Amino acid sequence: MADIAGLTPCKESKQFAKREKQQIKKLESSLKLYAPDSAPALAINATIEKTKRRFDNYGKGGLLCGSDGLPHLIVSGDQRHWGEFITPGILFLYIAGWIGWVGRSYLIAIRDEKKPTEKEIIIDVPLASSLAFRGFSWPVAAYREFVNGDLIAKDV
Repeated sequence: MADIAGLTPCKESKQFAKREKQQIKKLESSLKLYAPDSAPALAINATIEKTKRRFDNYGKGGLLCGSDGLPHLIVSGDQRHWGEFITPGILFLYIAGWIGWVGRSYLIAIRDEKKPTEKEIIIDVPLASSLAFRGFSWPVAAYREFVNGDLIAKDV
């Protein structure tokens, strides 16, 4: 598994373990400044637990670490590492498309208003909210508009 650019599995990396110990030690040293039951101490304890979980998940997740002890994303096409890049990439494209589709829908909805530029500056929140909820199905709506010929303006 560790045959890519000299990377080693994070769970076997000494630098990765050292980085975890350093982060936890730093948090524990700041913990000493507060009373055990105070709000800052509870927050620091929660951060320590999150840090331990994060490093544990990286180790169990099969991520590969470099000589710096940091996990590296592998985008070489190796199917074992698709989850590191493909899933976040698809989620990014979906969310970016949703934002664009809702913005486009809002501009189309207000273009026949008496003062559309005013509605661009002072957003009609009820209208924008309803469009935002409808926007979750943007891939289906975009395909439907593409097939119907409504996706691209005819006068452009």
